[in-house]
Amino acid sequence: MGKGDRKTKRGKIANKSYGARRPGRIKKRVTVEEKIRLKKKA
Repeated sequence: MGKGDRKTKRGKIANKSYGARRPGRIKKRVTVEEKIRLKKKA
């Protein structure tokens, strides 16, 4: 279980891939309050 094992975090890093063990970027969701503020400005 090392760099060659694609199911481990180290293997994901070596393989340059993402998955359950190594999540990619987490997108920040726009909150309801921010949506309301944006609508009032427009």
